[in-house]
Amino acid sequence: MKKKKIHTLFHVPFEGLGCIDQWITENNHSATFTRFYEDFKLPETEEFDWLIVMGGPMGIHDEVEYPWLMMEKVFIRKAIESGKTVIGICLGSQLIANVLGAGVYANDQKEIGWFDIRLSETAKQLSLFDQFEDQFKVFHWHGDTYDLPAGSKHLFSSDHCRNQAFLYQDNVLGLQFHFEVTKKTLINMVEHGKEELAENNTIQSASSILGETSYILENNRKMFRILDYFAKMKN
Repeated sequence: MKKKKIHTLFHVPFEGLGCIDQWITENNHSATFTRFYEDFKLPETEEFDWLIVMGGPMGIHDEVEYPWLMMEKVFIRKAIESGKTVIGICLGSQLIANVLGAGVYANDQKEIGWFDIRLSETAKQLSLFDQFEDQFKVFHWHGDTYDLPAGSKHLFSSDHCRNQAFLYQDNVLGLQFHFEVTKKTLINMVEHGKEELAENNTIQSASSILGETSYILENNRKMFRILDYFAKMKN
């Protein structure tokens, strides 16, 4: 397997790579980072093979408060146009959808906590997901959703959010949820977002979220399966 140069975009210090960091280390890939909450400089697209775009509490339209969002969108578009493997998680998936021309807007209900997602019929036909169950629990923390970018494949849905993931041109993946979450990153997200945990049928309490860590290991295995799949591709 060719060693990859992986660049990651971070929007807040409390949403890190989670288990992806373990995968990078164990497979001897190299990692570089842009942290938009610090002084930053974006690399040239020739300097990396993969781009991973992480989550954050801001929205993709919050450019007045976070002016670097405009620069980030241009950067993501260039990475996609250059044929890079691009993976977006939560906010990252929304940014990818946006630069591919799809609408991004508030979902009818926030989803925060451990809730089921289901494979689409399209996803069931893809070798990427041939070891995945038809339905399983993942960790969510999002208030926005998106339309599917033109030409993309619909992958997962939940009871309250149809478009949970998409695949574009076989090398661009958007995941609305968090396969990568570890116990440490889960604690950090809860601590920094606890004001959003107004418990209802789509938002769990902090104690419920932190009490369901038994799902983490299998979610991480699914994240590794996805990363292994893309690592074996030519690009």
